[in-house]
Amino acid sequence: MSSNHPLRRSRQNLQGPIKASFEFFPPKSEKMAESLLETVERLAPLQPEFVSVTYGAGGTTRERTHKTVDRILNEAKLDTAAHLTCVAASRDEIDAILKDYWEMGVRRIVALRGDPVEGIGAVYKPHPQGYAYASDLVAGIKKIADFDISVSGYPERHPESSGWTMEIDNLKRKVDAGADRIVTQYFFDNDLFEDYCERLQKAGITIPVVPGILPIHNFEQTMVFSAKCGASIPEWVARRFAGLQHDPETRKLVGAGIACEQVMDLVDRGVEDFHFYTMNRADLTYAICRMLGMGVVEQAQAAA
Repeated sequence: MSSNHPLRRSRQNLQGPIKASFEFFPPKSEKMAESLLETVERLAPLQPEFVSVTYGAGGTTRERTHKTVDRILNEAKLDTAAHLTCVAASRDEIDAILKDYWEMGVRRIVALRGDPVEGIGAVYKPHPQGYAYASDLVAGIKKIADFDISVSGYPERHPESSGWTMEIDNLKRKVDAGADRIVTQYFFDNDLFEDYCERLQKAGITIPVVPGILPIHNFEQTMVFSAKCGASIPEWVARRFAGLQHDPETRKLVGAGIACEQVMDLVDRGVEDFHFYTMNRADLTYAICRMLGMGVVEQAQAAA
């Protein structure tokens, strides 16, 4: 990358404070629900821009997603985004969900096509009476109410994409339909993110692009999932976890260190906004955000 690339700005030239959003998945039991609320409360003092709650494959967690969004919105008092997919639902069903969310006070939606009911790797088939793709969903959401809409982006291309032309054209349709920001799939090589941003700039896509950051809690699980979703893991990352299968404390330190290096390098490149895939755990995400300076002033004032 050239030294005058728009992302390569020194830290002191940032336009504003570092911002972050946090992603959670709906809990499967009441005990897990209480644990998630503890995680949310731990991260709340960092004052995230918003938090989001995911959908399961095929919309299988729709009810739990709705309940989790309601609890975070009303108990933690955080700006909460609900994930919504096109899968296994008619337009009328999705429109009804959107109207319900608006009445609840939800003002943000993460709009996704979604994985097939059979799971990642299966052939996607649009619902005959539904929104076929994310771009259709975005347009439909804007007709219901003036939601703030995030859509997904893939610095290494979506697994089903045949090439960059298809990838960028698909993303541009979502942007043209009314998307407000792009939140990327996680990645570990920051040069891939810069290259991706260059492609979007050349295509005339100017809405914010927020890098997705995955703090690694379990390296083996991360490898399995990354193979399915098309996210590469650099060899140097694998080396750092080698031989640590039975050393959870060191694994945690290594995971935090890798994520801190990544976000601090992105800050040096001029990135000001991050989306953390928390895996419903507060420890690594909280530590990384403290390294970025988030929440430091508020807590120092509280202690004075």
